[in-house]
Amino acid sequence: MERGTVGWGNGLLGVIIFSGSLPATRVAVADFSPMFLTSARAVIAALLGAVCLFALRQALPERRDILPLALVASGVVLGFPLLTALALQHGTAAHSLVFIGLLPLATAIFGVLRGGERPTPAFWVFAAAGAGAVAGFALHGDDGGTPVGDLLMTGAIVICGLGYAEGATLSRRLGGWQVISWALLLSLPVMTLITLFTLPDTWSAISMPAWIGLAYVSVFSMMVGFIFWYRGLALGGIAGVGQLQLLQPFFGLLLAGIFLGEPIAWTMIASALVVVLCVAGARRFA
Repeated sequence: MERGTVGWGNGLLGVIIFSGSLPATRVAVADFSPMFLTSARAVIAALLGAVCLFALRQALPERRDILPLALVASGVVLGFPLLTALALQHGTAAHSLVFIGLLPLATAIFGVLRGGERPTPAFWVFAAAGAGAVAGFALHGDDGGTPVGDLLMTGAIVICGLGYAEGATLSRRLGGWQVISWALLLSLPVMTLITLFTLPDTWSAISMPAWIGLAYVSVFSMMVGFIFWYRGLALGGIAGVGQLQLLQPFFGLLLAGIFLGEPIAWTMIASALVVVLCVAGARRFA
């Protein structure tokens, strides 16, 4: 199978898995503090990653890999999970999800700055059109957010774009699951301390949905999704495959509608169709 096709297939699987992150986080922060949720999910995922790394006898990263791994950890292990968890205390999962539509542009820009990619002008046209379609959907009668929540989500998008691009560049040498595993291990000491200092006052008050939300973001959002996502970016190109994230808000809104009872408007379906066309165009000219 063509390398690019495999990359786009892996990227799509990663996006589908990531689509459940914000709805799961929304449920989890009802009973867990944002800081505990951020650190606990990283600790759990780091332990899973450590088992895989040592069971499969992976070589240690080189010294030149430490800074890029630290950037990955800052973006996708700490920054994005924490900022989105804080944002979800100020707005609905549905509102926050539309900001994910800006993530492909952020990833593409950092792919140029950090990954050395050079997409064609036509690619940028489709990328901007896709982001515009998502933004237009977000502004159409939506009242589920606040200025504070929007600012937090914007910061989350920027730092996540950097983490995605940096991790994808590293994945070309180290492998996708290895990159996220080493990044998680690098952050493990700090995350363990934060977890211990932010433990809930009482465990009996934690609901089962909150536990399920913690489990999802720990295993799938923090580990399994990245196995597919970084492999997809490495094989198919950071800027191109990154455009698949335009679909994430719509997958996530569907999940939010099913599991959280949040409304799904007809404009979501219309916008999703436009986004699919933009993703197809971006793939063609990436």
